[in-house]
Amino acid sequence: MAEPRPRVWLARPLFEDITARLDGHFDVVRTPVEDRYPPAAVAGHLREIDGALVTLSEKIGAEEIAGAARLRAIANVAVGYDNLDLPALTAAGVLVTNTPDVLTETTADFGFALLMATARRITEAERWLREGRWDRWSFDRLLGADLHGSTLGILGMGRIGQGIARRAGGFDMRVLYHNRSRLPAETESACKARYVGFAELLAQADHLMLVLPYTAQTHHVIDAAALAKMKPTATLVNIARGGIVDEPALIDALAHGRLAAAGLDVYEGEPAVRPELLALRNVVLTPHIASASPATRRAMVALAVDNLIAALGCGPDAGRPSAPVNAGKMKR
Repeated sequence: MAEPRPRVWLARPLFEDITARLDGHFDVVRTPVEDRYPPAAVAGHLREIDGALVTLSEKIGAEEIAGAARLRAIANVAVGYDNLDLPALTAAGVLVTNTPDVLTETTADFGFALLMATARRITEAERWLREGRWDRWSFDRLLGADLHGSTLGILGMGRIGQGIARRAGGFDMRVLYHNRSRLPAETESACKARYVGFAELLAQADHLMLVLPYTAQTHHVIDAAALAKMKPTATLVNIARGGIVDEPALIDALAHGRLAAAGLDVYEGEPAVRPELLALRNVVLTPHIASASPATRRAMVALAVDNLIAALGCGPDAGRPSAPVNAGKMKR
């Protein structure tokens, strides 16, 4: 008698032609429509499964896995995994994987686009025009900040930060960065970037780009004190995670002229956005779409599928997923 196949949960519909590959190895529990799950619902879905393919919308920690005795692997369709309690999952013997590399260039493209829109007041200008307020051309209307020849500060110099630095070279920008550790000299040279301390990065940047992981240590790293160190003419762009920025402090700085503008693709309480941000005209707001191109989103799902198949001991890479993020031993 054949052993029963592992059972996996697909937390939301994701490119059926790609996720269909799961059916060759597992019994798949599919979610027919997108939904937001309270903790009890997540726990219910995890209770009788061996693996799960999830997105940032699914929050999984000790509470959600308390009754998931069979759970061995979670494939997260994202680079970041702050939706997952990694220590709790590691302690429980659950392997976690992510989807690095495949979204680097698309996300860097978007980060630079958001930077340009923020510096040059593009969405503010479009709203002003659509409101019917353009009655004549004016020489000094909607003046924005130049990118060419300015100083770009990058906080978090991983793959995406390096991609943004390379793009900045085309605008003849001076690139400074701060990271948990300094990059090798050859990487700095390729990116034409110089390592500086955090305080110097804040003080020198004409444009500050946030591309760092969200952790307990980086929570609200951009707070009122950090914002006070920035130039009042500077712009700030966040394509990392919302919790990196103290949003009330940012709103106050923007509203009172202590910061020129901000571009935000992520928010601390997303999908909710603070009404005060919505009311400000010097903020460009986008709904967490930095990696949102068809090719990139398909590549992310494909990698997550490969990771889950390998993590649960199936396929040609059985036991060797390409992108594990925790070092704990999996349950057998």
